[in-house]
This record gives sequence, structure tokens and C-alpha cells, in this order.
Amino acid sequence: MTADNNGGGKPGDIPPEQSLIEYPSDFPIKVMGAMQDGFAEAIVTLVQEFDPGFHAGKMEMRPSSKGNYLGLTVTVWVTSREQLDDIYRALTAHPMVKVVL
Repeated sequence: MTADNNGGGKPGDIPPEQSLIEYPSDFPIKVMGAMQDGFAEAIVTLVQEFDPGFHAGKMEMRPSSKGNYLGLTVTVWVTSREQLDDIYRALTAHPMVKVVL
């Protein structure tokens, strides 16, 4: 008997039939970082490793009210939960990124 209630797998795994996300689909991810040269370009490059069709035109940029931070919304084409999790892990591990939602 496993400690989770989803019939096996790792704790926290969501069975495909219970996922609210349909794959494949466009999925928006919000990324925040300090306002600095190269931040947006670094995020585009990182996301392209997982979604080769991604380009800067699929990204919205919003500076914070005081101009200290830059909020990005990147809309990526995801084909699986594993791919989406990999993108989140890569973004959160990036040294220029403060928050990923």
C-alpha cells in the first residue's frame, strides 16, 4: 500500500484523467525577475530548449510599478505533464528568476 491516494507513482503525481490541463496545449507561465539586461532574452533561450517553436512574440513583458522587476508571461506549447514540470524546474533553477507561477 502506498502513502499517496492516486494508485501508485510518486507522491503528488496527478493521474492524467484527473489533470485539469489537456495536452497538447498552449500554457501560460508567469516568470518574475529583477529588471536587468538580458533577462527576457535568457528566458526565451531557456524556454526554446523545451519548445523549439517558442519566440519572443509569445511573451508579454510588464515592468513593476517602480521599475525594479520585470514580469514575463511566456506561453509555451506543452505536450505532457513531464515537459511542463521540466520547464518549471528549469525556470525556478535559473539564477535570474525570482518567482515562477
